[in-house]
Amino acid sequence: MRFLHTSDWHLGKTLCNANLLEDQAHALEQVIAMIKDAKPKAFVIAGDIYDRAVPPKEAVALLDEFLGRVVGELKVPVLMIAGNHDSPERLGFAADFLKPQGLHVVGLLEDEPEPVVIGDAAFHLMPYADPATARFALGDEGIRTHHDILTAQLSRAWGRHPQAKRFIAVAHAFVAGGLSSESELGLAVGGSGEVDAKLFAPADYAALGHLHSPQDAGFAHVRYAGSLLKYSASEATHLKAITLVELPAKGKAHTEPMPFAPRRDLRKLRGAFEDLLREATGNREDYLFVELTDPGPVLDAMARLRRVYPNILGIQTGLERSSPDFEPLRSDPRNLDPESLFQTFIKESTGENLSEEELIVFREVAGKALLNRSAE
Repeated sequence: MRFLHTSDWHLGKTLCNANLLEDQAHALEQVIAMIKDAKPKAFVIAGDIYDRAVPPKEAVALLDEFLGRVVGELKVPVLMIAGNHDSPERLGFAADFLKPQGLHVVGLLEDEPEPVVIGDAAFHLMPYADPATARFALGDEGIRTHHDILTAQLSRAWGRHPQAKRFIAVAHAFVAGGLSSESELGLAVGGSGEVDAKLFAPADYAALGHLHSPQDAGFAHVRYAGSLLKYSASEATHLKAITLVELPAKGKAHTEPMPFAPRRDLRKLRGAFEDLLREATGNREDYLFVELTDPGPVLDAMARLRRVYPNILGIQTGLERSSPDFEPLRSDPRNLDPESLFQTFIKESTGENLSEEELIVFREVAGKALLNRSAE
């Protein structure tokens, strides 16, 4: 059994007001090419197909075109579930009608879920739901956490699993210990959103969604495919890919990443303003988050840098607010004398204290200003 595993497309997402739809369409063209090359028996999308519950019409059209080509033209079955960003009702619309065409969509939790059997494997589709929704859908008042939900879903899946078939779980969850990023919405407060990886240990393969970094989750056969694109500065070092899964009739699953070549990469740049302005680093068209190392503020930095790097998404200074040397202003600034207020401003802006020479200059200038004000 050979199939492809992907997740977290977030179609329709914008990043710092940059519309990523063309970048997503570019990536999906590569997915089509990968499907043609790999010739999989199934194509699995483990949730967060859209970025929000009511996606823009352009995102819906992009998914519609993709599914038409994969299911209609290439005749590859597609199996997908709702993630925490999706509307389960909207995603699951006409699901029963589409099954005979090879499109298997599960948006809402089902008390008696039927697996999708393809060849020697049975795919168990377990969509995301919050604990309150799961208690009602599954009729189980004992459900309080996401771990409880997956425990109930997997129990029902094993109860309906056909004998002599490999067990493949498709779920959208945060497995404890996983590497998260800034663009993922938290699933719950505290630890109630975490799921123990041991739940998936008996499966032959677990195709997971939610975390954007491609990674194993406790076991080699329990895996996050990662997101379609880089969706935050914290993902700048990620290698985005689809996971090719080879599952033999017996034995362990083998996985292989199939990386994307993005239309525009997302990178971090760090350096002095004049150096970055003078010497462009890498592809100027990439999406960039810039950290300036200049000791003081730079006038109109964003607009000036955009003449060289048109797709800058954000700029920050090199001063690390979390450093032990940084002390936030604790007093009401209105109660500070001018010298203390100015010293605090310089410290927060540059991370450095005023030197004695600078203090002498400040006192001289401030003294003249106050004297002139008194004369008026």
